[in-house]
This record gives sequence, C-alpha cells and structure tokens, in this order.
Amino acid sequence: MANLGEFTGMSAEEAIAAAAKKYSNRGKWGPDDEIGAANFITPQKVAAAAKLVRQGKTFGLAFAFDSSGPQTGQFGRHNPIHMMAFSGSDTIAGSFPLPHGFGAADDNVWMPLQCGTQWDSLAHIFDHGEMWNGYSCALVNSFGAGKCGIQTLREKLVSRGVLLDVPRAKGTDVLEDGYAITAADLDETIAKQGKTSTVQAGDIVLVRTGQLGKRRAEGWGDYCGGAAAGLSFTTLGWLHKAQVTAVATDTWGVEVKPNELPHSFQPFHQVAIPHMGLILGEMWDLDALAADCAADGAYEFQLVAQPLPFTGGIGSPVNPIAIK
Repeated sequence: MANLGEFTGMSAEEAIAAAAKKYSNRGKWGPDDEIGAANFITPQKVAAAAKLVRQGKTFGLAFAFDSSGPQTGQFGRHNPIHMMAFSGSDTIAGSFPLPHGFGAADDNVWMPLQCGTQWDSLAHIFDHGEMWNGYSCALVNSFGAGKCGIQTLREKLVSRGVLLDVPRAKGTDVLEDGYAITAADLDETIAKQGKTSTVQAGDIVLVRTGQLGKRRAEGWGDYCGGAAAGLSFTTLGWLHKAQVTAVATDTWGVEVKPNELPHSFQPFHQVAIPHMGLILGEMWDLDALAADCAADGAYEFQLVAQPLPFTGGIGSPVNPIAIK
C-alpha cells in the first residue's frame, strides 16, 4: 500500500473526508463565490507576472485539436470532428455565387470540451452531491452548470506560471507510469531548479511527468485513463499551504493512476475541486517549455490561459501561452 502519511491506515472514505475537512477553502471568499482558488490571483499578482517577460519568447502549451488526438471514446469523449460548412470547392462549383469574385470558407467543430488540452471548471467534480463552495450538484443539469460554470474563469487565469520538471530533476526523461509524485519530490525539484521555481500564492503550477511526449512519440495507447505518473493524494496539503490557484500536468488526469486509495476513483480530484476550489488542467504540452527552462535556468514566466467562456461549461479547451 502507498505511504499516505497522516492518512495511512484510513479507509479511502475516511482519508477523503479527512483531507476535505482539513484543506477546505469553502466559505473563504464568501457564500456566493464561484471561482475558488482563482481568488488568489490579485491585480498585483497579474502585474508582477507581466514583469517576468524579458525575452519575448512564447510557448503554446496545447497539442493540436484534431482527429489524431488521444481519445478512445471512454467517458463519451472523442477527438474533435472538423467539418466544412462551405469551402474552396464550393466556390469553384459556383454553389455560393457572390459578386466580383468574392469567395469564402467556413467550418464547424464538434468536440467534447475536455478532449484535449483543457481546464476543468469547479462544477466538474462533486463530493457527496456537492460541488465547490457547497453548491448542490442539482445545479448542474441538462442546460449546463448553473453555478461555477467555466465562464466564471474567463478573465481570471493570467498569473505567474511555474514549471516543476520532476523527471529532469531526477535525471530522467519521463517518470514511470504509476509513480506518485510526493510533496518531497516537489520540494526536491524546486531545490534543484533554483529560486525561480519557488511556488507562491496565486501561482499556476505546471508539473511535467514526460508522459505526453512519450505517448505521442510511441502511440497513445491507454493515455486517457490508463496508468500514469501524477500527483499523490498527499500533495493536497502542500498545495493548500502554498495557496496555489491551479495545477496542470501533461497527463490525462493530474493525479497518479492507479489511484493510491483502494476502491476510489480520482480521490485527489474529489478533494481539490469541490473543497479546495483548486483549478485543474490536463493534457498540457510542456516539453518545449521544459527544455527552454532547463537551458536558461528560469522556471517562472507569465502564463495566459483563459478558458473559452462557454456558459455553464464543465470544462474548456485552452491554448495556454507561457511568455518568458
């Protein structure tokens, strides 16, 4: 059994309940709050993050939204389906005769909002029928999320980004599937990377495992939902103490798979989202950014990562930009 520190010896139900109580931020920003830990990003934080831009380098942290993505249909998620409404062929065929040689193309995309590089909204996960801040899960219905929809974060996720490149700190390219990243691993990574990776309140922390790059090169396999390195359940306390706004990784589910707590499903999510108000990002492409950070020794940057404001959305595709 995994070493779960203070939760060792507890059942999964007991450990989740204990962590939820100990690390709860519910009510911290009032009974009507819908943005959770995004409240840690202040105007001063945004201004300070802008000052981290010194070279004008930009890194897009999304992989392509197309039919070659990793989705297998599990949980009803499929890769984006891109369809043309009208195209150059229609212009040639004269299907849309418009004056003076004018032509155009238009298109549509059908996709689950969480099929690629994405943010989870605070309406994504429930614990015993409640989402963030104690709102009832009944508020999420066939019309979407009546509270905590992804649109509430549309202008919030601009902050200081920090990359914690855990495998590189351990002298390897990729962590083994199923490796649980502990608080000690995060501290060790920060110590090896130096002071630019010290985590501060309101930061968006990017944790690289190397899995995305490996699977993209060798084949997706069970990348979506299979075994993966990820954050240990025991890192919840570390993140809570640091007052982190968001955590994103290069894996499907942020936390380690298989899950550490027996007979549980994504227990880190079950505490982080509905109790801490922590915003989670998944399937972020961190390899090029990691190589640049290793080369210049700067692991902090301005991060601009707005979700698309789908009203009532449970998640959103995103193309995060790290700017150095």
